[in-house]
Amino acid sequence: MAFWKIVQYPAQMSVKPRLQIVVLVLLVLAAIALVWSGASLWSRRQASQRLAGEAELLVRQHSLLIDSELARFRLMPIVLGEYGDLVDVLSTRNAQTAARLSEKFGSLVRETGASYIYLINRNGVAVAASNESDDSSFVGQDFGFRPYFSGAMRDGKAEYYGAGLLTRQAGLFLARRVGKNDAASGVVVVKYEFGALSSIWAGDPGRTLIVDANGIILAAPDKDQILTTLAPLPTAVRQRIDAISQYGDAKLEPGNYRFAGPDHIETAEGADMVYAALPIAGTDLRILHLLNTRQARLAADRRATFATLAILPLLLLAGFAVWWQANRTARRAAERRSLEAAVAERTAQLREEMGYRAIADQRYREAREELAQANRLASVGSITAGLMHEINQPVATIRTLSENALHHLSASRSERVRDSLGTMIAMTERIGTLTQEMRGFARKGEGQIGEEPLDEMIAGAMLLMEDRIRKAGIRLTLPPGGQPTVLGKRVPLEQVVVNLLQNAMDALEGRPDPEIAITVQREESMICLTVADNGPGIDPQLGKQVFEPFVTGKPNGLGLGLGIAQDIMKDLGGSLTITASALGGAAFTVTMRAA
Repeated sequence: MAFWKIVQYPAQMSVKPRLQIVVLVLLVLAAIALVWSGASLWSRRQASQRLAGEAELLVRQHSLLIDSELARFRLMPIVLGEYGDLVDVLSTRNAQTAARLSEKFGSLVRETGASYIYLINRNGVAVAASNESDDSSFVGQDFGFRPYFSGAMRDGKAEYYGAGLLTRQAGLFLARRVGKNDAASGVVVVKYEFGALSSIWAGDPGRTLIVDANGIILAAPDKDQILTTLAPLPTAVRQRIDAISQYGDAKLEPGNYRFAGPDHIETAEGADMVYAALPIAGTDLRILHLLNTRQARLAADRRATFATLAILPLLLLAGFAVWWQANRTARRAAERRSLEAAVAERTAQLREEMGYRAIADQRYREAREELAQANRLASVGSITAGLMHEINQPVATIRTLSENALHHLSASRSERVRDSLGTMIAMTERIGTLTQEMRGFARKGEGQIGEEPLDEMIAGAMLLMEDRIRKAGIRLTLPPGGQPTVLGKRVPLEQVVVNLLQNAMDALEGRPDPEIAITVQREESMICLTVADNGPGIDPQLGKQVFEPFVTGKPNGLGLGLGIAQDIMKDLGGSLTITASALGGAAFTVTMRAA
């Protein structure tokens, strides 16, 4: 009614028609500006949320990769610590033996992708290094003041991130003591730099950074930004870093990337970037993925413009109707009420139509986003993350057996070398079979189901898990021999049992008197294998949701293992369910068809 009175007032006061037109034009322009502003604000908010979701998905993918890389490199100091050559070099100080060890370190660096491997004696001086032949060789350099050396000598192992003493390159130092605490003879160190990961991520949209707890960049696609900061460092923090020479003589000043809010980073060129961050497991580091919002904002403004143009005829029609009604009221006062009612009815119809169109547009956008998210989850959950999750343990076992074979070979223990190589071949065949099974999930219906001895399937799972269970101090109860034969595929069934044992181990971490029991029962034509533990049990709020992708009760879990295991059992004509534990914790029952 206020708008109507503004337009009606000039006509009642006999103002010239030109002034009426000017007032109407201004009001229509104001309405267009208001509509465009609202549409732009809504469209930008949707674009920002979409970018944030894409950044979150990419950072999760990158986090899986770096966690896998670090898990692989964390095994190297442990295996290297068992080399007899290290003790020989540290005890005899023979130059030829040290040179051979340096060559071996160089070969491992080339094969594994590590940056450097070097051996430090108890006095803190490097006696062998993978870069011995380089001008910047570590051999003879004093590393005794480095925190990773003192930490490993004191605690047996240490992890430390910072810049290299000679290379000035940032990376993660993984150190392991050689010998017992009271007879420690030195420390073996593996350095891992993040440059290789940066080159892998270069093809992804956006930019990926690795930063420490103080916001210092350790990896970035633009190398000149490494060892710059996302925000100025407090004086106390800078003094603490300089005191231990953590980053050498780096200036540690703000660079091209700067924090601009809880989920935004600005560049020196003025670009606004939305980012998602995740911690890197086992460290104080974080991985950030940045996406530029410029194109999204431009696209949002274009959508707002198109939406405004779509309703522009309606606005012009409404303005013309009001103008026509105002002039007609001035000429025919007697018809004013009827005309006012007609215009009001038409305006209400137009507003209702606009509301329906806005609701339909919003539902369309929401449905499209849900479809895109489902597609991304299917790709990541079913192929990439699932495959990495399932073959991680066999790969780690192959790695350990390879190192043991080298050690036995140097000691001329050919029988042990043959045994290790035979086991490695079997594990490699197991991984190949597993890869074929994972492909089968995509195609559905491939592969043959046959008779499999349950005893052999349980033995295969124990090959992967029994040593880890024993080292964790967990009491394990296995079913007696002579179990029946089931219908299925051996490798997928073993993977199901391995997943259940791994979940039980995770649940029992830190618990007193941990225990796991595997039992087998026959129910008519079905065989039921149950894995039970005496842990805290399953969170009641999760319930059956634990079988859904990315739903987990573990702080560092992916939430993929149980879902994959349940899919395997469905494909084999069985099932995987949660049952009551006889030990008081959690229990899962695998139901298989009897042969």
